[in-house]
Amino acid sequence: MRTETEMFDVILQTAKALQVEAVAMSGSRTNPNALKDEFQDYDVVYIVEDLDGLVADLAWLEKFGKRMIEQHVLVDHRRLYLMLFEDGNRIDLTLCPKEHIKEWVDSEADFTVLDDVQGLFAPYAPTPKRYWTASASATDFDKSCNEFWWVSAYVVKGIHRNHLVYATDHLYGICQQELLRLLAWQVAADKGTVDVGKNYKYLFQYLPTEKEKEFKSLLDFSDQKSLSKSLLATMDFFHKEAQAFSLKTGFPYDKAIAEKMIEYAEARLPNH
Repeated sequence: MRTETEMFDVILQTAKALQVEAVAMSGSRTNPNALKDEFQDYDVVYIVEDLDGLVADLAWLEKFGKRMIEQHVLVDHRRLYLMLFEDGNRIDLTLCPKEHIKEWVDSEADFTVLDDVQGLFAPYAPTPKRYWTASASATDFDKSCNEFWWVSAYVVKGIHRNHLVYATDHLYGICQQELLRLLAWQVAADKGTVDVGKNYKYLFQYLPTEKEKEFKSLLDFSDQKSLSKSLLATMDFFHKEAQAFSLKTGFPYDKAIAEKMIEYAEARLPNH
């Protein structure tokens, strides 16, 4: 596997060969607190003058190494080339026209300039607080609670009908995301604005170990019985945290709705 030094060298040498206007990097490699391991991508942007000319013949991608698999993606005015190499390294390369540099800057949480002779990035400051969470307002909290309890009924329906993909999608994709949001608000209420990371990947660094264990125990969606158990445990977890948050902040929380929805689920869920 090529070293970080070797990867930066090939990134900058390729940019030079292509006469790229500027080069910057975003993603976890710009975050000193991120986990350092072999799975860290090189999230790189080339600011270019002639995008059409570069994409007309992509033979220059070979300069980065032998690719195992790749994706080519169009996002607004940018072209993305996501490449996993046979040595295990990965580069997510964005080609961004010079006139749309702000479009790329606005899409990133943070970035480090690697080469910028013309100072194209000078007007723009990184925004590393993109994934920072502040404590909720009363309205935020009320909307989150309503969403959680409303969607829990969809999960009950999916489990009862044995539509397990449907139930799992609503349980993890919505209900448990609201639970994670509530946990992040709990942390922010105690500590102030905090960086919970993309997809809450740093959240449990701020919480007691037992909270992480409790959340992980919810993640068995393998069959109808497991989903029933997960939903009921998720509801209990959310109910407990919502009451604690309400006491901490003084925000109203409708315990009666929560208790009725728990009863509704218990009456209709099989195998629990």
